[in-house]
Amino acid sequence: MSKSGNGKGRLGLFYVTVAAIAVLVASTFNMIKNNLNLGLDLRGGFEILYQVTPLNEGQSLDMTAVTNAISKRVNVLGVSEPQIIVEGEDRIRVQLAGVEDQETARQMLGTTANLTFRDVDDKELADSSVLTEGGASLAYDNGQPIVFLKIADDAKFGEITSEISKRTNGENIMVIWLDWEEGDSYKEEAKKAAAGEETKYISAATVSYQITGNCQISGNFTETEAKTLANLINSGSLPVKMTEISSNVVSASYGEGALAKTAMAGLIGIAAVMVFMIFKYRLPGIVSAIMLVFYLWAVFAVYSLMGAVFTLSGIGALVLGVGMTVDANIICSERIRQELYKGRSVRAAVAEGQKVSFSAIFDAQFTTLLSALIMYVWGNGAVKGFATMLIITVVMTLLVNVAFSRWMLNNVVSSGIADNKPEWFSVKRDQIPDIAKGESQFYTGTKQFDYVGKAKYLIYTSVGIIALSLILGIVNASGGKGFYNLGIDFASGTKLTVTSQEAITVDEVKTVLEEKGFTGFTYQASGENTVYATTKQALTTEELSDIKEECKAEFGEEPGDNVVTPVVGRDLVRNAVILTLVAWVAMMAYITFRYEWDYALGCIVALIHDVLIVLAFFGITRSEVNIALISVLLTIIGYSINNSIVVFDRVREIMSLRKGTLKAEDYDAVINESLDKTIKMSIYSSISTLLPVIFLLFMGSDAIFTFNFAMFVGLIAGTFSSIFVAPTVWKYVRSKAKPKNKKIRKSEKKEELDEYTVKGINA
Repeated sequence: MSKSGNGKGRLGLFYVTVAAIAVLVASTFNMIKNNLNLGLDLRGGFEILYQVTPLNEGQSLDMTAVTNAISKRVNVLGVSEPQIIVEGEDRIRVQLAGVEDQETARQMLGTTANLTFRDVDDKELADSSVLTEGGASLAYDNGQPIVFLKIADDAKFGEITSEISKRTNGENIMVIWLDWEEGDSYKEEAKKAAAGEETKYISAATVSYQITGNCQISGNFTETEAKTLANLINSGSLPVKMTEISSNVVSASYGEGALAKTAMAGLIGIAAVMVFMIFKYRLPGIVSAIMLVFYLWAVFAVYSLMGAVFTLSGIGALVLGVGMTVDANIICSERIRQELYKGRSVRAAVAEGQKVSFSAIFDAQFTTLLSALIMYVWGNGAVKGFATMLIITVVMTLLVNVAFSRWMLNNVVSSGIADNKPEWFSVKRDQIPDIAKGESQFYTGTKQFDYVGKAKYLIYTSVGIIALSLILGIVNASGGKGFYNLGIDFASGTKLTVTSQEAITVDEVKTVLEEKGFTGFTYQASGENTVYATTKQALTTEELSDIKEECKAEFGEEPGDNVVTPVVGRDLVRNAVILTLVAWVAMMAYITFRYEWDYALGCIVALIHDVLIVLAFFGITRSEVNIALISVLLTIIGYSINNSIVVFDRVREIMSLRKGTLKAEDYDAVINESLDKTIKMSIYSSISTLLPVIFLLFMGSDAIFTFNFAMFVGLIAGTFSSIFVAPTVWKYVRSKAKPKNKKIRKSEKKEELDEYTVKGINA
């Protein structure tokens, strides 16, 4: 085949691939969309964390039996794809998305449902073993809802009812209890009944004769109450006691609104990234945009096939993944441009640029993957969901971006259509040296800047910001406000999300709660239709039910709630610290293995800087510190190290050609040249990630505003630290260390000597 024919074939293959991607995405879009398992924060539902304790002292916990018992109750509710997760040795997390009657479901899950028949002296006569399994049902007696029970042991039940019927003086009563506890008394509860108050027992029936067949429970039930009781009896009693220590309830309408706003903001942000890439890099930018469409399809397809739960934090991780995968394109595209500036042909520049950029891309992605894996293994709840999406996005970046997008670009370049067209790669012809005329000076695309000299002033600025936050924190703590504005995730308490189809105000919500006797709340409006009410008190299920009933009557919708007890708040703080330390140790070990220990130390100090800056902004602005901040800090730990690795990859490349002992000022020259060649990569990479975050910040759901705000601050801090902090630490350690000659690794690329001549130091 002729060269021309082969070129047309490669170009044709590119067009066919693009068409195939378009057909694949269009034909499977609805299927993938319909198969996505949306989390409770996107379609309503609840998540409850239970503390599990034995019913009897000394009894061991069988968490498998507990999980099976809860599963039976969930099946009765008819909820599809529930999440029942055992955490540690004595906790279990239940997530039910899309459940319509949340209060009934809550009652079904948390009630032990130990049914007993007792006399007026509270002596147990029989338990649920006398009933036919699954034999309870909703029935009606003269139009009144009742619970119909099928008796399995007629002889025993007949004996019990016969003995009760013979009692006199009003003691011929059989009391039916659900979860009777030591200290409960029928006689005390009967006084409440006489006063018209609600009682703990279900029913107290007068027995006038022996009953040898089926029976019924009546008690002025509503239809929902009778049905719930029948379902509880059918599901059997739980082998343990379950106490709510954390809960998050989201109304369906609030979840749908959050999904619509966040999805739209994310799509606009991703479109902005595509436009940015095409504008800056021309042909590689077009390939990047095509790759991004395929990348998003692949991520959603994998997520759908896994059956993983897609949440608001998952959308945040996805948008972050978009920035990271475009980051890989930017690193490769910039290296291609730099090869063109040396006077290489388009084909040679593409081949060499792809080759030398691989190590930086792989190391940057792998460190993020380490952070995500640590979040997944040791995290829980929203953190684990965020980590799941982050892992998928990193793996897809390596497969789709590093492999697929390079193959796509190579098809175009190999066709010959881009030969002698450096402008297709955003490089002007007059910036390329003419090797034939002996020109060797190449254009870097940036002006030389003394980064090392200016670093100390910018580092002083960071120290000033951190110091300001410490001072404000001490002042706030002494004034009783607390060092940080801790959300209920850490401080414990209850947060209500009151929504309405009509506009509502803080005063209206405050009036409703105070009329019911609930004081001590702080209120915050979010738009015209939502008000947050927060208290440091962890409200009980009964109190929440009372509030929700009143709010629904007043505003037309049942509010969502998030309840956290003090024990969970303490655990979250401890786990956040552990996750951060483990991530740092893992990254430092990997970077030491791939580079040297002083490179790793520079990266870790930069990460500590980023974390402190984010915490400082939260302290200065008094923004709420909640569990979303944990995900952000861990993400920044994984992501902001990307730019540091890009810089250090070039530092290592230059240092590999240095022979002899270098002085402190020589290290300054190495850093300045490295940054001169990577500054665009760092800035453009940050822009590509910041664009979606900015759109999510201003257009996305209020539910992830804290997440987006922290990401915005963290990304800016990460860009700054990779340019000024990490190299400064590396230079200080390297210049203070005992001088030694650096051996050149055979695997490292030896570039043209004149490229790496820095201030009179020759390679």
